[in-house]
Amino acid sequence: MAITWSSFINVTVSLLEGFEKTCLIFALTLVLALPLGLVISFGSMSKFKPLAYLTKVFVWIIRGVPLMLQIFVVFYVPRLLWDMSFFTRFNAVIVAFVINYACYFSEIYRGGIESIPRGQYEAGKVLGMTKSQIFFRVVLMQVVKRILAPMSNEVITLVKDTALARVIMVVEIIKAAEEYAAYGLIWPLFYTAIFYLLFVGVLTLLFGYFEKKLDYYKV
Repeated sequence: MAITWSSFINVTVSLLEGFEKTCLIFALTLVLALPLGLVISFGSMSKFKPLAYLTKVFVWIIRGVPLMLQIFVVFYVPRLLWDMSFFTRFNAVIVAFVINYACYFSEIYRGGIESIPRGQYEAGKVLGMTKSQIFFRVVLMQVVKRILAPMSNEVITLVKDTALARVIMVVEIIKAAEEYAAYGLIWPLFYTAIFYLLFVGVLTLLFGYFEKKLDYYKV
């Protein structure tokens, strides 16, 4: 079917509506998963062995099971066990994404924190600093610099993973484009690539800017 100007405008508007949902999934996942990942990383590094063991097993399970399956579990299992009609498809996607990415972020945090030499902690103690002061004043910026590259990779992966929301009929941009396939319009599916490329391009520039700003901080 030929592409007309009116059809192009209509498809663009429809995809923008789906892209809005994509951006919302992305933003909510980051806002919730970044702090949760830090909490999980502290659990995996805890000196209380049962807590550390349980946290590591949980992270291992989440990282080992496909995100698509996790979305199915979060959406269908509560509905089978309890009356969860209020638990919408979009809510299930957010919960699944947050848990999944929090576990991946926790491993990045853990690697960054454990890479800091113990001598810096000991020096802070000698100066009379508390554990929280040592972490926020001495360790944090070094950790941020070390984890920026792997964190940027995960964030960019998240942009593309938002397409998995369609498996439980959440209308993000890919799902919006698929609906045109029933009418013989295939090109909207390829058109979505432009949205993803622009989104990833902006994030790449943003992370590049942060890396340059942190260049002064040598580790």
